[in-house]
Amino acid sequence: MARSVAVVVFDGISPFHLSVPCMVLGERFEGWPALFDVTVCAQRPGRVATNAGFALDIAHGLDVLDTADFVIIPSWDPPREPDSVLLSAIRAAHARGAVIVGLCLGSYVVAASGLADGRELVTHWGWAARMASRFPHVQVRADVLWSDHGDVLTSAGTAAALDCCLHLVRRECGAEPAARVARAIVVAPHRSGSQAQFIQAPVSAMDGDDPIERAMVWARAHLDRPVSLDEWARVAAMSRRTFTRNFRARTGASCGQWLLNQRLDRARILLETTAFGVERVAAESGFATAATLRHHFRQTLGTTPQRHRADFRER
Repeated sequence: MARSVAVVVFDGISPFHLSVPCMVLGERFEGWPALFDVTVCAQRPGRVATNAGFALDIAHGLDVLDTADFVIIPSWDPPREPDSVLLSAIRAAHARGAVIVGLCLGSYVVAASGLADGRELVTHWGWAARMASRFPHVQVRADVLWSDHGDVLTSAGTAAALDCCLHLVRRECGAEPAARVARAIVVAPHRSGSQAQFIQAPVSAMDGDDPIERAMVWARAHLDRPVSLDEWARVAAMSRRTFTRNFRARTGASCGQWLLNQRLDRARILLETTAFGVERVAAESGFATAATLRHHFRQTLGTTPQRHRADFRER
């Protein structure tokens, strides 16, 4: 059964920000089952202006939050303070078990609701200092892409909001559906929440070939075998030291952490889509042994390969 999602809009919203959860969670692809049932709502239904020179006709009010599994605030316009009616509806939804998601400056509304008091909250780096001053009971972070506390998720800017929504698909539906959605909308299938928001050199300064991207493509094609750092650096035609420095500048992650995330994603997809035993899944994803695979599943995902397979085959 598709999970119900309420996306809350406000007068002056950016349609670009609004499109992120609607596209990732609400897009219907031919031949694929609907994963989420997305409804856009507003505190005052009817004509809602955007900041792009056109208006939206919103049919639903905040009563949608009464039954939604997920409540998403895709952006906000601080220092405008959220209305008490909106905050009460968000708190009530959370109290009955809904997951609350604040994307980009939508995290301002999450902070104002009090649901992040005593916890970390992620927002766009340009607003982090002001939000930290406004909400002293919240640990505001601007050094990561997104954060998942189980009941509350928050993210940085629009690209990170895509990552956060894809993470939600992965968390709720499995790695294989998340990979399908990522392919359909042509974005990277997985950027971990711990990756840095601001990277000094996110793309190659040279026109044409990007040696780091070439090395990443090569590594993904060879996940079923050991990938040494020296071999990887040779693919990029760089020294080991230069490669590791440029890889972190390009991705915001170390070579080892990035490769581990790719292997885990491969293992999750194999567990969800094949009947391979755990030993073969480990071999196909480059973990060599089932024991190593189990170790990384426990350490990174907090579960076991067998439990992951059972969970997502039941959904």
